[in-house]
Amino acid sequence: MKRAQIMVAFLVLIMNGVAMAQEKGTEKQSFIKDADDKFPISDALIKYNHGNDHTHSGSDGSFKFNVQSFPDTLVINRNGYDEVKLVINNDEDKNKVIFLQHKPFQISEVEINHSSFLSAITKVDLNKFPVNSAQDLLRKVPGLFIAQHAGGGKAEQLFLRGFDADHGTDVSVNVDGMPVNIVSHAHGQGYSDLHFIIPETVNNIDFGKGAYYIDRGDFDTAGYVDFQTYDKLKNSMVKLEGGSFNSKRMLGMFNIINDPNKRQNAYVAAEYNYTDGPFDVKQNFNRVNIFGKYNQWITDKDYFNIQFSTFNSSWNASGQIPERAVNEGIIDRWGSIDPTEGGSTSRTNLQMNYKHIISPSEQIEAMAWYSKYDFNLYSDFTFYLKDKDHGDEIEQKDGRNIYGTEIKYTKSFSLPNSALNWISGVGFRNDDINTLQLNHVYHRDLLLDKMADVNGTETNLHAYSGLIWKTGKWTINPALRVDHFIFNMHNLLDYDQLPSGQSSEGTRLSPKLNFSYAANDKVMWFLKTGMGFHSNDMRVVVQEKDAKTLPYSIGGDLGVRLHPFKSLIITPTIWYLALQQEFVYVGDDAVVEPSGRSRRYGADLGIRFQPLENLYLNADINYSHARFVDEQKGENYVPLAPVITSTGSVNWDFLNGFSLGLQYRYLGDRPAVEDNSLRTKAYFVNDLVLSYNRAKWGANLQINNLFNVKWNEAQFATETQLKNEAEPITDITYTPGIPFGVKMGVFYKF
Repeated sequence: MKRAQIMVAFLVLIMNGVAMAQEKGTEKQSFIKDADDKFPISDALIKYNHGNDHTHSGSDGSFKFNVQSFPDTLVINRNGYDEVKLVINNDEDKNKVIFLQHKPFQISEVEINHSSFLSAITKVDLNKFPVNSAQDLLRKVPGLFIAQHAGGGKAEQLFLRGFDADHGTDVSVNVDGMPVNIVSHAHGQGYSDLHFIIPETVNNIDFGKGAYYIDRGDFDTAGYVDFQTYDKLKNSMVKLEGGSFNSKRMLGMFNIINDPNKRQNAYVAAEYNYTDGPFDVKQNFNRVNIFGKYNQWITDKDYFNIQFSTFNSSWNASGQIPERAVNEGIIDRWGSIDPTEGGSTSRTNLQMNYKHIISPSEQIEAMAWYSKYDFNLYSDFTFYLKDKDHGDEIEQKDGRNIYGTEIKYTKSFSLPNSALNWISGVGFRNDDINTLQLNHVYHRDLLLDKMADVNGTETNLHAYSGLIWKTGKWTINPALRVDHFIFNMHNLLDYDQLPSGQSSEGTRLSPKLNFSYAANDKVMWFLKTGMGFHSNDMRVVVQEKDAKTLPYSIGGDLGVRLHPFKSLIITPTIWYLALQQEFVYVGDDAVVEPSGRSRRYGADLGIRFQPLENLYLNADINYSHARFVDEQKGENYVPLAPVITSTGSVNWDFLNGFSLGLQYRYLGDRPAVEDNSLRTKAYFVNDLVLSYNRAKWGANLQINNLFNVKWNEAQFATETQLKNEAEPITDITYTPGIPFGVKMGVFYKF
């Protein structure tokens, strides 16, 4: 009898346990992914048990939860996505995949204390004011100013934080993580020609000012920019544009694969550009671009991507003309002293990416890339200063193969009252330089003198590791990066040199330490500190052993992000930066050369205001003070360093499909020489865009230089001598900025 009582009690206990388990439910696991590209969405907030409990998704998009009673409702929120409410029952699938849809990008959706804040701001700017040229893309980066002085043929001249960064010496430029800057380039160190990218393929722009980011290396002193392309197209599209100066543009973007079941996508895009430009000598500017991209989620944890891009461009240029030649009536603003300037260039890229999600808290990413590059530029900066008979035209020639790889590992740790992310990576880049020439030529065709002719290799090996520790309202980010460079060069004009050539090496350690304090969701303070560097040209570090190989920078940012109400974001920042060695433009040799130490400080102010859903305003105002450290006061100005710059726009959507955008750019006058005796001219230019968009088609009207102001885009102080002059003269040479011009376009989506 006693044994029977025990058995009954045991059965009752089991039945009660089953009943309790049914009431509480079993632990479930689900996954959250992006509805468009099927990427896992991390850090989404999931509320359950009727809102009493919550959790967050991991890096693989997974989350686990225990439901106390059924039915229950999962409420899922993630910045930039529509909220999802999902009713779950006893028979709910354990491994359910939940897809989130993107919201239209609005200022109200931007989180000031999120790591993606800067790219989210730029995404709003792109959404409100689309672009259709590489110049437009660069102008979307707050505080970044550009100048073009070859009609779209050469890379843009970059200005950021008191740097005349030439074509990229102190700004790291990337596309989908692949470096654009070219080391030891024929025209200038860090040369960054972005023209291989088709603007309509750009989904977003990631950027950062200063040298505070462990995964950014060479040339990241003033800052970095990374253009990120779409993984898939929502629609195929064709676009036709034409306008002033016989300008034409054709664009086609075509979905090749769009298979949600197999989770794979592929598209191709092609672009053709032509313009004569406003100059007396027709630019005859031609450029052809092709871009293709394929993506697939092989499994729920493995992602693969391969992409290809190529472009080929040729043009004529009117060059930089002396101010006195225009004032004396020798030529007008659109004339040229040497009508044979111009050039051609091409670049072909192949890139592969692989991502493996090891666990909800751990993942690894790998990238490999290859570029084939050719460049041929004819310029005449000094006219008849050196050669009174033939003139001073030079040819700069570059041909190389570039390849590299990056591997990045991240792991998250949950600690009591805090969270820790560990990020580490290794990589290398190798430039196999086939030819690097500087020649004195006559009218492009006749070689008068070989001034430089080298080949060689330049290799960068690097590794980094850092932590992101979030505890309470604080985020602390210490990190360390190491870069090692190996230079091998063979001077083909030095006949006594050994066949093996010459070599040099250098190593740079770059520590970083950043802090942020999120007082609440409306105020976040930050302090960023760190060291960065830019490499010197191998023709300098190999031949001049006392030259700095990897000049370092050291600086800091102190600022605050303010989100006082949903429609307004304000970001004031003060900053300081010291550079071990400066690059200075030398006009008489058409080169840049190392100079001494420099110091900069300044302030940035960014404003984003959206008082109505269909009205958006933005402005960026920047001040910088740049001086050489080792020169006497009054003779220590850094030539062409910008002092005050500002860009902004107003965009108004109206009448169900119409959009009107007005944008401006202002560059103040600045010293052109070290003693400030020559200064460049300031300019203020406005552009207007009127567009009409429907679901399947649209049209746009662009007016460049709306008020037809006379402005000088690229400006230099250069010693030149004209044909009829007895002595050389140093004055301002410039490329005139584009006059009033109109361009119209139509597109069709299918």
